Amino acid sequence: MNELEYPFDSEYIIKKRKSIKRKLLADGSKRLKKKIAVFGGSTTSDIVVYLELFLLNNGIEPEFYESEYAQYWQDAMFPGDELIEFAPDIVFIHTTNRNISNFPLMTDDKSRVENLLESEYGKFEQMWKKISETYHCPIIQNNFEMPFYRIMGNKDCSDYRGRTNFITNLNRKFYEYAEKTEGFYINDINFISASYGLKEWSNPLYWNMYKYAMCVEAIPEFSFNLANIIKSVFGKNKKAVALDLDNTLWGGVVGDDGVDGIQIGQETGVAQSYYEFQSYIKSLKQLGVVLTVCSKNDYENAVAGLNHPEGALKPDDFIIIKANWENKDRNIIETASELNILPDSIVFVDDNPAERAIVQAQIAGISVPVIDSVENYISTIDRNGYFEVTNFSEDDLKRNEMYKANVQRAVQQAAFSDYNEYLLSLEMTAVIDDFLPVYLQRITQLSNKSNQFNVTTKRYTPTEMEAVFNSSEYIRLYGKLIDKFGDNGVVSVVIGKKENNILNIDLWIMSCRVLKRDMEFAMLDRLVERCRGQGIDTIKGYYYPTAKNKMVKELYGKFGFNKISEDEEGNTIWQLDIKSYENKNNVINVQDNSSINQ
Repeated sequence: MNELEYPFDSEYIIKKRKSIKRKLLADGSKRLKKKIAVFGGSTTSDIVVYLELFLLNNGIEPEFYESEYAQYWQDAMFPGDELIEFAPDIVFIHTTNRNISNFPLMTDDKSRVENLLESEYGKFEQMWKKISETYHCPIIQNNFEMPFYRIMGNKDCSDYRGRTNFITNLNRKFYEYAEKTEGFYINDINFISASYGLKEWSNPLYWNMYKYAMCVEAIPEFSFNLANIIKSVFGKNKKAVALDLDNTLWGGVVGDDGVDGIQIGQETGVAQSYYEFQSYIKSLKQLGVVLTVCSKNDYENAVAGLNHPEGALKPDDFIIIKANWENKDRNIIETASELNILPDSIVFVDDNPAERAIVQAQIAGISVPVIDSVENYISTIDRNGYFEVTNFSEDDLKRNEMYKANVQRAVQQAAFSDYNEYLLSLEMTAVIDDFLPVYLQRITQLSNKSNQFNVTTKRYTPTEMEAVFNSSEYIRLYGKLIDKFGDNGVVSVVIGKKENNILNIDLWIMSCRVLKRDMEFAMLDRLVERCRGQGIDTIKGYYYPTAKNKMVKELYGKFGFNKISEDEEGNTIWQLDIKSYENKNNVINVQDNSSINQ
């Protein structure tokens, strides 16, 4: 919904919040249902109202528990029956500098200030550990915004007794905890308040009158930033960006003005703005964001523009370049198909409002930011949080290279008339074995990102995945696939829970980038082998349909399972007797953990 995309009109959202919610709920979307506990150090009712809108817009239907005013500590440390029964999927702690108990005095020495800092931080760390032990779910904690006055003036930031200095050091300790703790995330209100304007954000009127920690007009901005973290935790990030060229990546029209006539580089202010935008887009590759081109242009002109000596982006930075005169919605759909991702995983960036409107109308769920002046391109893309980082793995660094290798595989496939011969030509080797600690982060990340090849659509928090890893009740497998074009990383995960002589499949996922390479058969072969070794003779599989996982509706049937039940909503249960099972993989060389350096 455009009204909820950055830059949005906070006053409009505040005024129209009820009608916006009605529209969102009436669109018929199937959303991920999540329980969110909000522990507040100030009034949180309006935060919840706007947070719900932004989450609904991101495909998440939230249910909330709110602590009473300023009871965040009590609810965290001494939860009542209502909260225990609520069993949150995520806990958000809304504290601000209003909740810091003690600030340094001018008469304090360094030792006393250090003790104050440790005491203040220790209270929070104790609370975080208690929440984690109780609910085993992710935690989001605000950092602290700067004070709205400086009693020492500029020295407030450098003197050990200054409030600004104290808050800075307390924030640093929060960051250190976040860096070493899986499933713990910082909601950076220090940045948001500064960006909004600290004077307006911290207007004392709202605290004194209503116990709001920020002005009312800033609450949608706050909630939007918080929603970006939550949707990222639950795998709702975008995966790729499709970029127009003329007047988007450079100023001017390359086909009319020629390469020498387009604006890019350091010569003028406008040219430098386009260069900075290209540099920003290039930096997204480091996060694993896939870059593609979608431009109405002759291909030769497009490539010539991308080879401009002053440009930051080059043709090799893009996995796919669609430069032709076809409709852009068609090109984006083809791009998604070639990448084996869904079209709604793409962000379309184009300066032309007519092209944006057509693409948005034709492709459900695609993000189409409104970009106006080139000076605002970076802030618009960045502040929308399409690629918010909550987990970052080695595979993210390699993702663009992996997709490039997939393009090479597609080229090779075209040279073969027999598909099995093509698969054999890839010289594939897979490591399929029980989880290793080094891969837990990627395994968790994959469980929250995979939508198409995901039979149960179950999501795992880092804490939940670690519990599975440490439990003897499960058979666990991860799959890492390598071929002559490169290492695809960890691409498949299976988790099954043992029940006497039956294994119930809780999770079966596979990355879209290795579809149609028989990796699923290699995983099944290994799963059957592990079941036989543990006295299990029956595997039960479950399929729960969503709008995105139709491709695996008949997966178990393809495996040789028998369907034993199906309800009105299309949920199915399948069963495989493994006594007579014969291996199905004949194209992948399968190894175990002993073959890799741990």
